[in-house]
Amino acid sequence: MIPYLALSDTALFTQLNPTEIEQLLTAMKAEIKYYQKDEMIVYEQNEVHELGIIISGTAISSKLNILGKEIIVTHHHSGGYSALLTALSIQRKCPMSIRALEPLTMLSIPRENLFTYYPEQTRVHQLFLSNLFDSVAERALELHDRNDCLIMPTVREKVLTLLSSIAKEKQTTSFTIPFNREEMAQYLDVDRSALSRELSAMQKDGIITFHKNFFEIKSKTILR
Repeated sequence: MIPYLALSDTALFTQLNPTEIEQLLTAMKAEIKYYQKDEMIVYEQNEVHELGIIISGTAISSKLNILGKEIIVTHHHSGGYSALLTALSIQRKCPMSIRALEPLTMLSIPRENLFTYYPEQTRVHQLFLSNLFDSVAERALELHDRNDCLIMPTVREKVLTLLSSIAKEKQTTSFTIPFNREEMAQYLDVDRSALSRELSAMQKDGIITFHKNFFEIKSKTILR
């Protein structure tokens, strides 16, 4: 059963009530899909013909570089999407794999039904599309933030770019990042040992403090 009330709190269905969501999703022939822990949702270079909205659970996007090393692209959480940009592209195949990190429930909407004309839900469909385009823009900006980290020449600069971006988004200097140490190293495309050494050095220099995936920025200069 589709949890329409829970969906009303997601970005895609902002300003829509559960009844409106139910009517629209029924017209769109949406369905629920379930994935087990470590089950693949999308394989790299596969075509994607549906828009997936995560209702519960988390997933991770990753890809292999030319040397066969896994690079984490992003985490997907409840209310987020799987392969959003690829789902809206007619010609492109998914450039990454998406894997469930825990039991996951996903709402699936066939791509061809996203832009169909629904005369009885015109206003609701227009709001839905506006929210969808906003989500596309947000996803593009997230990838831009990731690129900002990758182009930094040193491990320290990569870390500072990531932490300052999260601090500005959360509007606090103390926060939990969505990565363990191995995942953080993969996200920044650096060696895990080099990352651990640099974090320790940054803490010794009074720039940050941290415990596991909780960080606090001590130097206000990096937030400017």
